[in-house]
Amino acid sequence: MAQANPKHPLWRKPTDWFLASRAGSAIGRRTAHHVDRVLLRLSRGHVSLAFGMPALMLATTGAKSGRERSVPLLYIRHDDDVVVIGTRWGSTKHPGWHYNLQANPRARVRVKGEWRDVTARLATPEERERIWPQAVRVYPGYDKYLPRVGGREVPIYILSEGAPPPASTATAEAAPPP
Repeated sequence: MAQANPKHPLWRKPTDWFLASRAGSAIGRRTAHHVDRVLLRLSRGHVSLAFGMPALMLATTGAKSGRERSVPLLYIRHDDDVVVIGTRWGSTKHPGWHYNLQANPRARVRVKGEWRDVTARLATPEERERIWPQAVRVYPGYDKYLPRVGGREVPIYILSEGAPPPASTATAEAAPPP
């Protein structure tokens, strides 16, 4: 288990403890995203209920509806990319945005007021091993969620800026000349 970041302010420890508790998770799962969505919109991505933790707005295309869906999430930096983690506050179910990214990995994120086009992919097992301790340093509650997720693998998405090349272009470049 990774240790909490000793540089966090004193008020972070009781806040993190409450949010990681069953009661805090239940409250957060039902309310925090509604409040954060408004706060992040009004502050252009600078203020959220995340209490000093890095928060972004993820905009995906609904897997069933095809409509844009946005959700505020904690994030961490990984190399030049942004990483989001699908714990859903320790729920046994995957978050809705996970299914949206599976159906369409192209999305947008608003980080510190700036919207960027990204392409999502699931982290490899090796990347997961490096990312998880880093995520727990940002928010120690992630470790407390693991026993409650019901054996499901918590999705860790790496969001890279830009879009992947179209499959036809990649195939054409790789094919030998006739």
